[in-house]
Order: sequence, then C-alpha cells, then structure tokens
Amino acid sequence: MIVPWLLFSLVLCCSPGVLPLERLAGPEDDARCSQGLSCRLQEKDMLCLPGSIVPAPGPVMVPTYMQTEVVLRCQEERNCTPCVRVKLQLAIRGNLEDGREGKIGGGTEMAPGPSSHNASLHAHVVLSFHTYLTTRCALLEVEVPAALIQPSQPVGSLVYDCFEAAVGGEVKIWSYTLPRYQAELNHTQQLPDCIGPDMRDSVQSCWTLPWLNVSAEGDAAQLVLDVSAGQHYSLLLYWNQTQGAQKPRLHQDLAGPQTITLNNTDLVPCLCIQMWPQVQDSIRTNLCPFQEDPRAHRNLWSLSRLQLQLFEMTLSWFVEAPCAVPAEVALCWRPVDSHLCHSLPPHFPRENLSVNSPQEFPMLKAHPNLCVQVWSRGQLQLQECLPEDALGPPRDDALLLETRETQETRAFCALEPSGCTLLPSTTHTRVAFLGEQLLKDLRAGQCVQLWDGPVALWACSLQKYTHVRWALAWLACLLTVACVLLLLLLLKRDRAKGWLQILKGDLRSGGPSRGRRTLVLYSPDDRGFERLVGALASALHRLQLSVAVDLWHRQELSARGPLAWFHAQRRQVLQDGGVVVLLFSHGAVAFCQEWLQAGSPGEVPPGAGPHDAFAASLSCVLPDFLAGRAAGRYVAACFEELLPPQAVPDLFHTVPIFALPSQLPAFLGALEGPDRRCRESLRSHAAQITQSLQPALRECLPATQPGPGTSPLARRHSYGPPDNECSAL
Repeated sequence: MIVPWLLFSLVLCCSPGVLPLERLAGPEDDARCSQGLSCRLQEKDMLCLPGSIVPAPGPVMVPTYMQTEVVLRCQEERNCTPCVRVKLQLAIRGNLEDGREGKIGGGTEMAPGPSSHNASLHAHVVLSFHTYLTTRCALLEVEVPAALIQPSQPVGSLVYDCFEAAVGGEVKIWSYTLPRYQAELNHTQQLPDCIGPDMRDSVQSCWTLPWLNVSAEGDAAQLVLDVSAGQHYSLLLYWNQTQGAQKPRLHQDLAGPQTITLNNTDLVPCLCIQMWPQVQDSIRTNLCPFQEDPRAHRNLWSLSRLQLQLFEMTLSWFVEAPCAVPAEVALCWRPVDSHLCHSLPPHFPRENLSVNSPQEFPMLKAHPNLCVQVWSRGQLQLQECLPEDALGPPRDDALLLETRETQETRAFCALEPSGCTLLPSTTHTRVAFLGEQLLKDLRAGQCVQLWDGPVALWACSLQKYTHVRWALAWLACLLTVACVLLLLLLLKRDRAKGWLQILKGDLRSGGPSRGRRTLVLYSPDDRGFERLVGALASALHRLQLSVAVDLWHRQELSARGPLAWFHAQRRQVLQDGGVVVLLFSHGAVAFCQEWLQAGSPGEVPPGAGPHDAFAASLSCVLPDFLAGRAAGRYVAACFEELLPPQAVPDLFHTVPIFALPSQLPAFLGALEGPDRRCRESLRSHAAQITQSLQPALRECLPATQPGPGTSPLARRHSYGPPDNECSAL
C-alpha cells in the first residue's frame, strides 16, 4: 500500500488560509474613487506614449502608491477570466497660490467655481499594462474639490477594474499623469495558475489539466498522475537552476493515469515537474515538491563539487551543483601535519554561495594552509584545499588575526584548535609561548599579510623556532644524561650499585623485556591507590616495558572516551603479543561481582567516571573469560597487604594470579613471556621495584577499606576528604 508522504495535490480546496478570489460581473471596465473625488474612464486601449517629464509650477495631482490584486471577471458561474485590479493613492504637489493665479502646470486645470475658493483640480492618469505579448493603456480623469486640495498631502484613492490576463502569466503595470510630472510608478503581478480551486472550477482553460499527487513507497518517490483515460498530455522533469534556467531531466508524452517512480538519488531541491495537455496554447502547470526534503538536500551536496583555482596568488573557487541553495563560503586554516581545518572566528567575513560561477574573496592572498569550506543549514557540506603542486605543502606557520579597535590600538590573536588565543598570553600552548617573538616578527615585516580589512590576517613562520627548540631539547637531554652518569659514578650507596648491576645484567641479556607491550587495568578506588598504581607502572616502564595505563592518558580519555581508548590499547597489545594486567582491589572485585550477578556485561556501569578504563573494559574482558579466551592474554595481580588473592572472583582463576610484592619475580617473568632466561636479573629487578613501592604502599595501608560486598558506586561516594598524604595526591 502506498503510504502518503508529502501530498502536493493541485486541488487545494481544503487547504486553510487560501482565500477565494473576488468575482466581478459584466465585461465592462470601470473606475471609481474614494469619497470626495470624482473620476471616470475616459479612454481604454489607447496608444501608450508616456513622453518626458515636464516642470510643475502650480498644484498638480500625481499618483504616489500603487497596489494590485487578482480578481475574476465572470460572464457566467463557471466562465471566468483572471483580471488584475489596480489601486492608486493620489496626492497634490506644487504651490497652491500659483494655481489660484491660473499658473497650472502642464495639462492640469483649475476649474473655476462661484469663487476662487470653490475651484476644483482636474488631472489625467494613465495606466499602462504590459504582458509578454500585449500592451494596453487606459486614460482616467480625476477631479478634486478645492476643499481637499492640500499641498504635499494625500487626497484620496483611485480603483480601476480591471486588466484581463492569462492564467499563470506575469504582468507589469505603470502609472503616470499626462503630462508626466514625475517618474512613473510600476508594479509586477504574478497571476495564479490552475492550482487554486477558484481557477480550477471557474476558468475553462484549466478544466483539461491533469492533476498530480506525490507519495512514497519505501525509499522511492512516486508521481501519481490522476488523468482520465484517453487524455493525452506531456510531462517534463527539470532542474530549476539559477536565473530561471531549466535543465531538462525527463520528458515524456503520456496518456491516461500514470505512476512514475523516482529513485532516492534523483531527488534534489530544485527538481520540478511541468505538465500540460497536448493541445494548442495549453496552460503549463509547474510544481517543485522537493524544496524542503532532507533527502533532496543530502543528494544535492553529494552531487556537488568544490574546485579551487590559483591565478596570480589570488584564490578563487567554483562550486558545481545542480541547484542554487542558500549557503555560505568560509575560509579555514589547516596546520602543518594535520587533516583538520579550523574555521576562522565568526567576525571574519563570509561570502554567499553562487553555484556554477567562479568566486573569490577580494584582496585575499593565497597560502598553502588556507582552505575553503561551504556551510549550509549550520553544517559543513564541502571542503577543499589547494593541491601541493600549486603552492607546495602546508607550512609550519601561525595565523594571526589583527583587530583594529582604533587607528592606534590593535589587538592580535593566534588561531589554534582551542580557539583564537590573545597575544601575548600566559597559556601553555606552543604559539602562546612564542607570542612575543611572533609579534616582534610581525612588526619587523617578517610576516606575510594575507588579508587587509577590519580583521587582517597574517601568516608568521614558526620554522626557525622549531629548529631552536629541537636544538635546545637535544642539549638538555645530553646534559641530563651526563649529570645522571656523573651522579651514579659518585654515589657509593648499595642502591646505586644494585641498579648498576641490573643495568649490567640487562646489557648482557638484551634488556629485561625487549619493550613488550603491557596494558594495566585497575579500579580507581581512591587517590592513594591511584598513586600506588602509578608507582608500579613507572617502575615497569623503567625496565623498558612499553606500559599503557589510563593515568598517563587522561587527555586522550577525555577526547575519545574510556571505552574507545581501551579497545585501541587492547587491540595494539594483543597484535604485538603483549599482555593485559588486571590489578584487583576491593573496588575491582565489587565491580566484577555486580556485573556477573546482573548478567549484562554489555553495558557501561552508570557509576563509572569519565576516566574509568577498568569499568569500561569489563564489556570486553568478562566475555573473554567466560568464553575461555583469556589464557595467554591476561594475568591478574593484587597487592597482598590490601587484598588477599583468595578474594579475586573464581572466574579469573583461569589465568595466573600474583600477590605483590612477594611474587614480583614471577610477575615480571609473566610479563616478559617465554623468551626470558636470566632469572637472576628478574630477582634483582623485583628487589628494586619492591623497594620503590614501599612508600606508596605504606601510605595506603591506613586508608579505610570497604568490604567486598560494597557497591562500587556507593564505595566511590563513601570516600570522604583525604586525611593523609596518600589520599591527597
């Protein structure tokens, strides 16, 4: 069954807000005036000769405002013709005293009365009526009594019924006086086609037109042509492009009722339908039903293409599109080694889009980092940058925006991903750090001006500061290494000797773990426990393990979310043959038990924090253990002074569980994998790690530990303000 989608029937008799047209009886034209004035139709279908403007020394009558409306002139109930009614507002111009002395401008006459005070003013008003094929003029005579004559004041109105016109046509009407004292008034009136019920029922030329409905079945749009059997007519589908141009898409001669199916990809906002009977001089009906269809707008931008061109350092663009739609063109700045393009601030000018014609920002100098974007309905639709063979690849430049508040006062800001940073600034960004140097470069003429206007654009190079920064970084690294070696040589303590022995053993065996990837997952019970986890991760990292822990990736977690971050880390670890470490605490045990009891491990707990990778990981970790895929991929561990190994849920006993720090050697061996052979080196590393963990472990022991049955959500809210150094991390 066809489901109604968008009914565009040409029968609008039931549509609210459609007012019926006024009907006039009789074929004769008529003129009438407002109260106090007298007027008559003196001549119609006269020769239209407006002539030139003449001076008006005395009082003259002129039309000041024109209004038109469409009415129906009917011979019978269903035998009517569209007609245009003209309404004019009249006023007096000129000096009244000149008129009383008989100095009347042009053909205007001051008719004498019993006294000069009773004289009246006569004027001739011409209405000129133009269509595509015909031109007609009518001459009307108007008389104003002396009592109503007030210079520069309206005196009344004139109504003319009426000029006949064709259905769906366009007429232009001019009004002026004879002689002509001022430029003529003009107005354009569009006559309705056969859509309205008045036209369809009362105008005989509309009776034979076919009627159209638009409906949808699934993803396809259907044109349902309700036409009597045996009637022949033509159907044209076309794109209504700029300046009224029509680009035909489908033309068919049909007979009888028809249903035509249009694919989803054929719909664009300017797709219009034209229908007419196959008779001589038939009236054509136009309909554009997809102007507000969201699918049509999506198809429009998929069919559109944005092209950039460079001519003598001037950037121009050309948007090839089927339709002209409201859109804006804006510039954006693409930093070096980045695919993101940052839009310029809102006060920078934007251009209205003109499709299928070249455009450019005047006085804009091209730059390889400048790109062009097309925005429509608040969404980015198209984006294009210059190819590298035009101006080269993007440069390591900073874009500065200069705002001129006064002639002496200028403000500068640097465009960055976070917005426009005022210079100079104390924010911790690269451009803000170099703000003073960039402003000096700009004053010294070392920056290139790309745009000059209320907001000027400057491109300042950062290349030299990049070289200096790397040189300073290498120098700092060399000095740091030298100081560390000197310190190790001078120290005679046992710890230094132990670390030197470990380093010596690592050099003999090729390193403790050869950079094997390790992902550490834990429940952030409190800040003290997070500090303990950080100490363990740092110790593993010093042993050349490639360690990933959410403590070191808070910015990435905020940007991507904990679940996406965990999946990316887990995939990389397993692809490289690494291992995932489940570090259990009371909070981790409680979380797992709640998930297992709820039986819905596919949902993220509502109590999980924005950086809680452990809670987010359960949707992947628990299915691995339940399906028996955990062996070789996971190991479990716990700090034995905080949680006994027996408290770990039975599900996780399918993988090794290590009690730390007593089983640190075996734990390190599990992290290294089966290739490790030097056990003496493992014991040395374990001893050093145990010693480094003791301060953080001792600080966490006094903290209140909730029982294993406590809910993780309640447990996190139960921790009060920190009362020791461990909690005040």
